[in-house]
Amino acid sequence: MNKKSLIYFLLIISCFSSFALKAQVKNQEYKLMLDSLYEHNVPLISVDELKKLNKQGVYLLDTREEEEFNVSHIKNARHVGYFWFDMRKVYDIPLDSKVILYCSVGFRSEKIARKLLDAGYKNVFNLYGSLFEWVNQGNPVYTNKGVQTAEIHTYNEEWARWVNRGTKVN
Repeated sequence: MNKKSLIYFLLIISCFSSFALKAQVKNQEYKLMLDSLYEHNVPLISVDELKKLNKQGVYLLDTREEEEFNVSHIKNARHVGYFWFDMRKVYDIPLDSKVILYCSVGFRSEKIARKLLDAGYKNVFNLYGSLFEWVNQGNPVYTNKGVQTAEIHTYNEEWARWVNRGTKVN
């Protein structure tokens, strides 16, 4: 396969995988908002793909602020924050590890994921729809004490409209 054919092939594959991710988010308005919000400069992973992963060797990073993380987060996620993010928070993660980042909707996590890619990490993904989509698809979230909870920090009243399950906290 020549270089030009390979580029076309990769472009087609990326379009199909992006379409497959979008197809899994049921709320059309939410999909449109996500696609206008993202810069699309970081590979995406769907909620279904995350659930299918063998979690061993996978690092799940929560890029929301500590107050949001403390309300609830995906089990085994590590808080790294957004405003005060520092690369020292991920120093122990090998550069070739699979790293998946999320926030409320994926905007902040995309920014931190880009920083990781620029720092040499090879397998970095942004969770499409992030925590809101995780919860909307009926997946559990946990408190810092490891107890399952229905509470979801929705950042503010405006963003709360994208969460259709659980108890909204902001």
